[in-house]
Amino acid sequence: MHKLDRNSVPAPTCLGAYHHGTHSWDDVGKTPGHKEEIRQQLELLQGRRCAYCEGSLDVLGQHIEHFRRKHIFQKLTFHWGNLFWSCDQDGHCGCFKDRKSGPYNPNDLIDPSLDDPEQYLHFFSDGSIRLRPGLNAAAQRRAEETLRVFNLDQEHGPLRHMRQAHCAGYIDLGIQLAELAVASTPEEWLPFLDEELANTRDLPFATAIKHTLTPA
Repeated sequence: MHKLDRNSVPAPTCLGAYHHGTHSWDDVGKTPGHKEEIRQQLELLQGRRCAYCEGSLDVLGQHIEHFRRKHIFQKLTFHWGNLFWSCDQDGHCGCFKDRKSGPYNPNDLIDPSLDDPEQYLHFFSDGSIRLRPGLNAAAQRRAEETLRVFNLDQEHGPLRHMRQAHCAGYIDLGIQLAELAVASTPEEWLPFLDEELANTRDLPFATAIKHTLTPA
C-alpha cells in the first residue's frame, strides 16, 4: 500500500449521471462503457495494481471497490474519492474487508488517497509488514486495523509469499546500497537508489521492493 495522488486524476465524467436516492450501483453496470471509464481513471491513479496489496490486477482479478461500504455510506456510492480498484481475492483486500473482517470503524483505516501508508507501515523482504516505530496510540490503531481489516499480513497467507518472491531479486542490491551508504556520501549513492526506485515504481508490490532497496 502506498500513497495515491487522487487530485492528479479527474473523476470519471460518467459518475455525474448518477445520484444517490435515484440510482443504484447496479445501474452503472447496466450502462455500456461506464464501468470501463471508471476503471480507466482508476488505472491512471493506481496502475494495474490493487490499491491495497499492490498485487497485479491482471493476475489477481479486479473489481471496483468502495472504501466505505456503499450499503452503509449510501451517499458515497458515486463519490470519486470513495472508489478504488481492488484485487478480487477473497482472502485479503476489498473482498476480505467487506465479507470477512468483522466489525470495524472506517475512520480507523488508512485511506491511500488521503494518507501516506509508508508513515505507518514498513515492508520487509521476507514479505512481512511491521508498524513504524514511534507511532502514537491513534496512529498505531490505524496501522493495526488496516492490516487486520484488509488482511494484508497474514503470517502464512499468499500475500506474504508474493511479496517475498517479488523482493527476492532485490535483496543483494539492497545490501550493496546499504554498504555504499555507509562508505560514501549521499551525493554519491542516492542517484543509484533513485534510479532503481524509478525502474521499479510501477511493478507489483513496489513498496515492498522500495523498502528492500532503501538503507535503514
